[in-house]
Amino acid sequence: MPCLIQVEEHGLTVTFASDTADGQPESVPFSSLTVSAGGLDHDHLVVKWNSVQGERTLYLKNPDVIRAFRETVPHHLSLPFAQAAEQVRQVRHRRRLVWSLVGGAILATVLGLWFGSDLLVELAVTRIPIEWEQKLGESAYRDFLSHQEVMKEGPAVTALGEMMHRLTEQIPNNPYEFDVTVVKSDVINAFALPGGYVVVFTGLMKKAESSEEVAGVLSHELNHVLQRHGLERIVKSLGLLTVAAIVLGNQQGLVGMMKQLGVELLTLKFGREQETEADLTGLQLLQRAKIDPSGMIRFFERLSEKDQGRMEWLSTHPMSTARAERLKAELAALPKKSPEPFTFDWKHVQASLGSQPVAVP
Repeated sequence: MPCLIQVEEHGLTVTFASDTADGQPESVPFSSLTVSAGGLDHDHLVVKWNSVQGERTLYLKNPDVIRAFRETVPHHLSLPFAQAAEQVRQVRHRRRLVWSLVGGAILATVLGLWFGSDLLVELAVTRIPIEWEQKLGESAYRDFLSHQEVMKEGPAVTALGEMMHRLTEQIPNNPYEFDVTVVKSDVINAFALPGGYVVVFTGLMKKAESSEEVAGVLSHELNHVLQRHGLERIVKSLGLLTVAAIVLGNQQGLVGMMKQLGVELLTLKFGREQETEADLTGLQLLQRAKIDPSGMIRFFERLSEKDQGRMEWLSTHPMSTARAERLKAELAALPKKSPEPFTFDWKHVQASLGSQPVAVP
């Protein structure tokens, strides 16, 4: 029953919310009291005495009341009180310690999932068959091309075919059948989808000053595919629960979800680390194919003119200036190889595409 406790010089005065008929408070001298630790969680100070109504047990948890009681009790209760109070303190300390450990474990788990999510994603991606990745990329690829003007023949198509052949020949154990398409558009861009589907806009080919620059962009895009960067981004966007399910072997539900997300592949932006990895592995592929790697570097140097005044940390992608410097350092460390020119004339290829494009930011 709830009650009001007053700690006085002689002992305790207890007033119950509903008591005997006369409603008089019960006065209990200290000499009648015994103290111990107890309660459901063993974190209460338990005070007992015998009254005309029988044995009374008072459970004290309020620190202020316990402190007042401790400061007033006579000598014969000091030792048992101190022992009981110490036991209560130990129980509360253990409880705080347990909750601290539980909280720390939860925090560590959350941080572990946060910082380890990339590792989980990479592990999940390794469990997805190449065939599924190709179906996903092909679906988005065909859907995109159905709304574009595609070049099926001509010097530009032939030139890209030769570049792709030179590059893919140097990919050991290549699991992909790359498919490259030229799309008529003044957009200065190219992109690759999971499974090996590559789109190059004519705007990029008009803007490039050499065939080696276009080959550098192609090599970069091929390595996004080879490193499965697009698949990593789409899996990461599905969330940790789905990633965990893939890691544990439940891949069937992923197929339908990935089909729904197929259109989003066209707007996926790669992370900074992925862009850097595609740059460096792309440079290495160019060197193995005996295509002058400096073309890729020159392309980024020219793009760096647009980067003036922009802080790198504000962008999800490394700035073109930084990319060019990193590629120069990587190229200097590679063994020297004499590049072999392409069989086509780049100026003729560009002339077949018409006027120069308007730069698209």
